[in-house]
Amino acid sequence: MDTVHAQGRDAAQKNFERKEKKYLLSEGQYDALFRVLKDRLLEDEYSRTTIMSLYYDNADYDLLGRSADRPMYKEKFRIRSYGVPDDDSAVFAEIKKKFDGVVYKRRIQGKYREILDMLEGNMLPDRDIQIQKEILWMKERYDLIPAAFIGYDRTAYTSPEDPGFRLTLDSDIRYRLTELDLRKGDRGILLREPGFRIMEIKTAGNMPLWLTQILSEKKIYSGSFSKIGTCYKEVIVPALRSGENDRRIQNV
Repeated sequence: MDTVHAQGRDAAQKNFERKEKKYLLSEGQYDALFRVLKDRLLEDEYSRTTIMSLYYDNADYDLLGRSADRPMYKEKFRIRSYGVPDDDSAVFAEIKKKFDGVVYKRRIQGKYREILDMLEGNMLPDRDIQIQKEILWMKERYDLIPAAFIGYDRTAYTSPEDPGFRLTLDSDIRYRLTELDLRKGDRGILLREPGFRIMEIKTAGNMPLWLTQILSEKKIYSGSFSKIGTCYKEVIVPALRSGENDRRIQNV
């Protein structure tokens, strides 16, 4: 595919910041909550998609390890696609930083083969040169190579009352540590049981009062869950401790 229309309203932005809050929902909590929320939210026009991310790190997993310690400041680099890409599909190369609870993203869009070429030092013409330089600087500084694949299925909602509001639900969160190429497909091993969902509420300001009240009534409280961080702590670290200390950890 040549476009990234399935990504929703964030697709065209190259850098932005926003507040994000996560809620970890069981199947029962999801059913109870959305019986109430369904009349207050609108699905994005292209809200249902499979999101695929290829995370980069060095041979010692320094970025993922530092991020798992939950510091005030952390950064990651990934290539993200919406659906399984081919060489000509549009994808994002993205630096994601988080400082004091606020997420900052710096990203460049290009065809998958162009992005891979860029990571080898071939700058993309007619793209944001500064962001490309930041990505290449980060790659060189940390000696980044593909480290892990994370995939999941997302449904996204907006609010007719607040154009800056977005609510997403991620399910079937899966990983693989082999075949680290997005063109290889979206298969992987589940990180959590079927029915588990991560609800994320993204706003430019404060969360709407009506939603705060509903969450309180349903006794649903914010929590922390990093998909790649969970993969690192629960899969990569045990594998390294057992002596499988290279990228050929055989788990798929």
